[in-house]
Amino acid sequence: MCQAALASAVMSPHEYAQRGQASVELVAVLPLLAALALALGHLALAGYALWSAADAARAGARAAHVGGDAVAVAERAVPAPFVARARREADEVTVRVRAPSLLPGLPRLAVEASTALDPAAGG
Repeated sequence: MCQAALASAVMSPHEYAQRGQASVELVAVLPLLAALALALGHLALAGYALWSAADAARAGARAAHVGGDAVAVAERAVPAPFVARARREADEVTVRVRAPSLLPGLPRLAVEASTALDPAAGG
């Protein structure tokens, strides 16, 4: 007889109940772990949106520095899953990005980044 079968043959009813209790606890905790994973993913997506907004603002500022269309360049520099709006005020380019939501009930997080090239600093 194998060792696992032998161990189960000598288990007391209390030990069987403990094994069942652990399964119930695991089933109860799984939705919480899934919600936590989705919340962390949502925050990671917002961080990526902020990074993308800063990169797009920098691209728009470079375009403005050489006489290009800063708003169009900044909006095109944002990756596809994000919705971006850019504006230019003097030498500063600001990009606002709305990150998509992982779940329909969660709000879309909006982040904003601004930058300007300083010609005196060497750009």
